Amino acid sequence: MAILKPFRGLRPPKEAVLQVAAPPYDVVNSAEARAYADGKPDSFFQVSRPEVGLPEGTDEHSDAVYARGAQSLKDFIARGVLVQDATARLYVYRQQMGAHVQTGLVAAASVGEYDAAKIKKHELTRADKEDDRTHHIDALDANDEPVFLAYRAVPAIDALIAQITSQPPEYQFVTDDGIGHTFWVADESFNPKLDSEFKKIDALYIADGHHRSAAASRVHALRKGRAGNHDGFLAVVFPDNQLQILDYNRLVKDLNGATPEQFLQKVKAKFTVEKTTTPKPAAVHRFGMFLEGQWYALTAKAGTWEETPTGVLDVTILQSNLLAPLLGIGDPRLDQRIDFVGGIRGTAELEKRVSSGSAAVAFAMFPTTLEQLMAIADAGEIMPPKSTWFEPKLRSGLVVHPF
Repeated sequence: MAILKPFRGLRPPKEAVLQVAAPPYDVVNSAEARAYADGKPDSFFQVSRPEVGLPEGTDEHSDAVYARGAQSLKDFIARGVLVQDATARLYVYRQQMGAHVQTGLVAAASVGEYDAAKIKKHELTRADKEDDRTHHIDALDANDEPVFLAYRAVPAIDALIAQITSQPPEYQFVTDDGIGHTFWVADESFNPKLDSEFKKIDALYIADGHHRSAAASRVHALRKGRAGNHDGFLAVVFPDNQLQILDYNRLVKDLNGATPEQFLQKVKAKFTVEKTTTPKPAAVHRFGMFLEGQWYALTAKAGTWEETPTGVLDVTILQSNLLAPLLGIGDPRLDQRIDFVGGIRGTAELEKRVSSGSAAVAFAMFPTTLEQLMAIADAGEIMPPKSTWFEPKLRSGLVVHPF
């Protein structure tokens, strides 16, 4: 059963949405957030990255920053930058990136369902990032940014969403990156209909937002016995057949003491190796490798991976058969010799980094599929780090879930 509740969202007026909407907090660093919010008092970074309103050099995890975020949210409400809906509503959010379109339901997901593992995860969280989001959400008295959830598509839900999106939208705009954003406020008559259909779904899956989900659970526990809507957290829930995962590529700074010739010879033990002019791999268990100005096509040899949900992942195969034994990358979460580049930046970025000397070798990956993600979550397994890169990213500031 998937519990998704309507809520009284805090939203910008139509004429202010472009000034408010901002990228997610975790796709920019502090300096980039400051540059983006410079001269923009209504930018949502004032809430989601509140250090932008404090002197440079301020520790972004300090109590002063969390307090600043809470004050910014209060200021937005006082100035009418965010206005609360009079009644509990569901919302629909559509994004278009080129030919790709995805449309999700915006609702309050259940902390209880998360705690009971009915909202399934596939990633480990870092304690420092989880602590940061817990302090941030608790200080705000609100979930300011949504968790990105997925479910196995249901025709009846598709039909209800189509009815909502046949009406004029509340917001419609295109951001500087060319992504189209359209947002509807659903009529209250859809609340029981969507509730009924989602209760027939066995599980939801976290696509992106593991730290925000974990933090929501912790905030709810901290507030046990206190009034408020902290038993839910802000989420956008998409059908699986509308989502796209891009490749998440790898760069390694050196060849672990080997010459390029020696390294290439070692690679051949577990992979067939051919020179190519096509950087992107065309199928699972294939990889592109850029070394000394040349692209190579690598194909994992049969029998070099385990037939488990995690074992068949290309990121696992590369880590187990090449990165760890040949390049000495033991824990890619911690090793400073490896770096990761989202596929949105293209293979040209890999070539640039290797050619500049900042990396010795690059690997272009075939994207992990959503089916693989769900199989791993269903099996209770954990994906290796940096396995998925979802695009487009959800815009922040379109709606806030207050407690």
